[in-house]
Amino acid sequence: MATPSGSASRSGAAPGAGPDSGPERIKAIPLRHPVRNIIAVIIVLIVLAFLWDAAFNRPAYDWPAVGKYIFDVRVSQAALVTLQLTVLAMVGAIVLGTLLAVMRLSPNPVLKSVAWVYLWIFRGTPVYVQLVFWGLLATIYKTISVGIPFTQVFTEFTTQDAINVFWLAVIGLALNEAAYMAEIVRAGMLSVDPGQSEASTALGMSWSQTMRRIIIPQSMRVIIPPTGNEVISMLKTTSLVTAVPLSTDLYTRTRDISAETFNPIPLLIVASIWYLFFTSLLMIGQYFLERRFARGTRHVDLGGAHQGDAMVVETPATGTITAPPDGSRRPPHDEGTRS
Repeated sequence: MATPSGSASRSGAAPGAGPDSGPERIKAIPLRHPVRNIIAVIIVLIVLAFLWDAAFNRPAYDWPAVGKYIFDVRVSQAALVTLQLTVLAMVGAIVLGTLLAVMRLSPNPVLKSVAWVYLWIFRGTPVYVQLVFWGLLATIYKTISVGIPFTQVFTEFTTQDAINVFWLAVIGLALNEAAYMAEIVRAGMLSVDPGQSEASTALGMSWSQTMRRIIIPQSMRVIIPPTGNEVISMLKTTSLVTAVPLSTDLYTRTRDISAETFNPIPLLIVASIWYLFFTSLLMIGQYFLERRFARGTRHVDLGGAHQGDAMVVETPATGTITAPPDGSRRPPHDEGTRS
């Protein structure tokens, strides 16, 4: 029997296609954005014009002087001091901030109050003012005595001899940053499901064990990104240690050199290049740390599952579970399991 000529077109198949061939592929044509492209071209031209003007038409930049001082021994040593300040201050801030966060979440009202007052003071006053106070520590406390209070003094020495300006700068930066790190760590701890604490209590773990083994490890995924930002901010905050006064950091040393040469702009560019170099390294490290602590929290598709299929969810605490697409906690296809 003859087949009608319009049957192929009514069935949706292409003429001459076999019975097992699929539907015709859709040819997607991308949308054009002429306004967006014009704006992008204008921005690129403005940037190129600025660079050309800065390179050839602005003698105040004095690029030969920038090349002369960028690897100067005094500048490179000052850059190393700035890096040391950043690392030491952040280590102290992270340790103290974690302790303060735990104190704020503690059921002990005394510990909670002490932590709150600390945060109130150090977050409520400028870091420059705090560094000035630390620089005047030898004026406020001229001597440090070691002995039994109100009775006998075993030894006594001057504050200026006991603590040099470098460690005063480290202490001042660390104590200020600890107040901000405490809130970051506390936010990370509060992001952990309260059921984790309940489960650890049911297993007989103490409050300190729960914090060390359950809460803090799981909160690292939330803590790491803002901590990386705080490290970068600390690197730039070291330029304020001239208030202590410490004169061996990067900014202060380049400022002193510019005072000798009466040419401040090239030395400011030199300092900025070093700051940008260290910041770039820290951003790269932050990226890999975030990837490291984000492992185990991604959703894994089961071989390109579509709507209505199950999804595997990996979590650090519960391992791998299979969840239905509606977001419920029960496993899929469990209807009819009860008799």
